[in-house]
Amino acid sequence: MTAHPNRLHESAARLPAGRPRRAAAGGVSPAGLLALALIGLAALALPLVADSYLLHSCIVVLFFAYMATAWNFVCGYVGQLSIGHAMFAGVGGYATVLLFTGLGLSPWLGLPVGGLLAAALSVVVGYPTFRLRGPYFALTTIAFAEMIRIWVENTESVLGIPVNGAAGLTVPLAGESLAALQFNGKAPYYYLIVALLAGALAATWALERSKLGFYLKAIRGDRDAAESLGISPARYQLVALAISAFMTGIGGGFYAQFFRYVNAERLIGVDLSIDMALMSIIGGQGTVFGPLLGAVLLAPLAEITRGTLGGSFLGLHLVVYGIILMLAVLYLPKGLIAPLRAVLARLARRGGAR
Repeated sequence: MTAHPNRLHESAARLPAGRPRRAAAGGVSPAGLLALALIGLAALALPLVADSYLLHSCIVVLFFAYMATAWNFVCGYVGQLSIGHAMFAGVGGYATVLLFTGLGLSPWLGLPVGGLLAAALSVVVGYPTFRLRGPYFALTTIAFAEMIRIWVENTESVLGIPVNGAAGLTVPLAGESLAALQFNGKAPYYYLIVALLAGALAATWALERSKLGFYLKAIRGDRDAAESLGISPARYQLVALAISAFMTGIGGGFYAQFFRYVNAERLIGVDLSIDMALMSIIGGQGTVFGPLLGAVLLAPLAEITRGTLGGSFLGLHLVVYGIILMLAVLYLPKGLIAPLRAVLARLARRGGAR
């Protein structure tokens, strides 16, 4: 199938011969830098004033923000829907725990190893499907996720290391141990997830301004035109998927260490994939801070509905998600980040006019 000549000319005009130029709007204003610095200082100071319950809740919200940001690499920039993205979290989580229990490997090393294993799995999933058109990638991700979940739930051991099937794995307690990534208080976990989220946001910001991000936007906008100009869609989409899977795998490892337990249903099941997707879409996919905004709204809402009515109405949080998603699609198709950006831009113009 050949792209229309007009579209080719338009895309050629948008794709410069050398490195992509940075958009003038891509910079951050001094006021924006100051706001980010203040938010960062407030985040670092939170454990000094928050009680254990509030800190636990903040860690959960930041965990979902991190996972939604990782998912955003695939749908927001690659333009492919991943319905089974939680399988990468499962690989990372189980790998971190199994390496610790079976080989005595510190979780500090288990986290990146789990991320690399998740990235390797993403290549297996993405390599054949990115060469096809249509919904094949979405179908493949959910098929792989279900196969992995069912296999884990029916497996008692791997290489002699207990997996415990559907019962899940409990992380052996090592007391207060930096090497074992186990702490009696919540503050160290809070600072770790803040660091992971900051790294994910920085990676997204860098992606938007990189050649990879430039090519991904061109592929998402017009795949035929991008191919005609020498861009390989499958290659660049696969790179973005591997980065996303690596980040998600590390997130799964953090989940295992924080909750000290991994379970196939929770860490590989479709619920976590839906959580990541909806938080990113409702917040604003294809943006740096959209997934964070979506997580700040939806993660506490999910915990409230699960805690108050979850016993009587199973899956109630998914119903709430669905209602919010329909409202967002109807009234905020670009996500919650769009009106927030408009308000901030208006305030910046007023401040500059003074």
